[in-house]
Amino acid sequence: MTATSSSPGISQGPLAPAVAGQVLGLAEAAAAADGVAPLSEDAMLQVRHGSRAGAIDLVLPASPGSGGEAAVAGFAHLDPPDDDDPDGGDYSGELVVRPALRRRGYGTLLAAALTTSAGGRGIRLWAHGDLPGAAGLARSAGFTRVRSLWQMRANLAGDELPEPAFPAGVSVRTFRPGTDEESWLAVNRAAFAHHPEQGSWTREDLLLREAEPWFDPGGFFLAERDGRLAGFHWTKVHQPDGGRGEPIGEVYVVGVDPAAQGGGLGRALTLVGLAHLRKLGLAEVMLYVDESNTAAVRMYTALGFSRWSTDVMYRHAGPAADRKELPRLRRMRSRRSA
Repeated sequence: MTATSSSPGISQGPLAPAVAGQVLGLAEAAAAADGVAPLSEDAMLQVRHGSRAGAIDLVLPASPGSGGEAAVAGFAHLDPPDDDDPDGGDYSGELVVRPALRRRGYGTLLAAALTTSAGGRGIRLWAHGDLPGAAGLARSAGFTRVRSLWQMRANLAGDELPEPAFPAGVSVRTFRPGTDEESWLAVNRAAFAHHPEQGSWTREDLLLREAEPWFDPGGFFLAERDGRLAGFHWTKVHQPDGGRGEPIGEVYVVGVDPAAQGGGLGRALTLVGLAHLRKLGLAEVMLYVDESNTAAVRMYTALGFSRWSTDVMYRHAGPAADRKELPRLRRMRSRRSA
């Protein structure tokens, strides 16, 4: 890794195995202190297996005597802009500071280094749990709240689930590793064409998850019509950290091909996955949904889900965007004074 030009104490570049291990330890410490994981599943996979091309990793080491000479005080990760990104080609990622070293300006240093490393492009950062400290850092660093993602949960141990009602001609089977990847990726891209994270998945992203210990093709349901994939429900089971607590199921991803929408396929697939998780003996299930997706929130609420927590996205427009905006603002001022 190399030091950044703007912040000599911050290193940028691929994570060496030892540094990656320290970043994982930092994430574990933050999760224990905050009650919520500071890095997404995707960011954690990149820490463990190497970041994708064009990503930015920044590491701020702790000073001697403030948590160990080799300890990481802070970490930030940015994924490169997507050419089809509806938010204008922003970098997107996350930032975390070791709990014992917060309120010392480390978060501000990392945020400033991120804006420099992004080369004038906009930046979107997820803050998991909507914590006051993250909101304060965002305000002071010039980030604006632009999106909210709800985690919703439901009890699986209560009343029987409704029977799924599939549209005519639809059959359901489970995912076949090594066979279904390309057809699934095509429907996933179509179903989430306007989703800045899910819709950009590549084959590598899918295979990384297939290699994870939690992956179970028996909980990955595909709906077909006339031999073509029409939708899917991929479930997941989270094991308790350190053996504490109980496992919890997740409605990991539900997607429907736009050509098959409107017939209740999404609801039916959701019920199939919930029934599977219930058969595994799980008492609780979770999912993530955009607060603005009122149709999905309404469906999940009708199935017994309620909001549990909120993740927030903050955006910094970047100096390049600010410069592009200046001529328009000047024209507006001229019109007002005329």
